[in-house]
Amino acid sequence: MSGVDLLLAWPLPGARALGAQLVAAYNHPSRRYHDAQHLTEVLARVHELSADGVAFDRMAVVLAAWFHDGVYDGEPDAERRSAAWAAEALDTLVEPETLDEVVRLVLLTEHHTPADDDPNGCALSDADLAILAAPAQRYAEYVAAVREEYAHVPDDLFALGRSAVLRDLLAKPHLFHTAYARASWEDAARANVAAELATLADTP
Repeated sequence: MSGVDLLLAWPLPGARALGAQLVAAYNHPSRRYHDAQHLTEVLARVHELSADGVAFDRMAVVLAAWFHDGVYDGEPDAERRSAAWAAEALDTLVEPETLDEVVRLVLLTEHHTPADDDPNGCALSDADLAILAAPAQRYAEYVAAVREEYAHVPDDLFALGRSAVLRDLLAKPHLFHTAYARASWEDAARANVAAELATLADTP
């Protein structure tokens, strides 16, 4: 999806300039995985969940999806800085309760551990992690892009860190929180993660 097409999905027609700023941030040449394609895919998965009847506050979740990687530079606290951008930029554009929820949801994407009774958090977390269930080619592109974002890290150290992340994912009782995502994405995601982990085990 081009930047123009992506901007058409921006949910606040009266604030197109803000949408354009976010598109520009996701299109920054330093981005590899956390780019406009990732944003497009997350928005598509939010729509897929909604279309299946998963109940959540669509405006809050969509805005949180837009902002969740608004800041991404490989440095600590990117989610917190993204949430701060949302808090400042949306202050006069949405109701206070929506603003508070968007900020909360952006912060939640740091660990993807929503409570079972948090439908908004479950929807956004599932949409953000749906890449784990991607078809083989797209998953391989995702893996390569993540490696590029950490190009400054030596192969052995990257393999150690990435392996720890993947093992933590596989140790979870479930990767996804909504019934739809578990039924549609869980098995494929676990297979992809396990296969990547096995590949990393062969890293010298």
